[in-house]
Amino acid sequence: MDIIEEALAFEKEKTSFKTTSERIHASRKAKEMILGVNEVYKESQDPELMDLMKRLTAVKQKIEKRLKGRSLTA
Repeated sequence: MDIIEEALAFEKEKTSFKTTSERIHASRKAKEMILGVNEVYKESQDPELMDLMKRLTAVKQKIEKRLKGRSLTA
């Protein structure tokens, strides 16, 4: 169950990743944790795990939005 504890810690840690490399690393780590929690969810079907995956996905999407940057045609 340590993947769940690690995911909760990642969710609570600071989310201001300064460099592009920190953002890439955080995005990959979030994806890895989402997939790990998903494996546990497949066995237990616990709704709390689904909520955790949704929150991690939201964090991951924010990081990826920042990685892609703003479009020039806005």
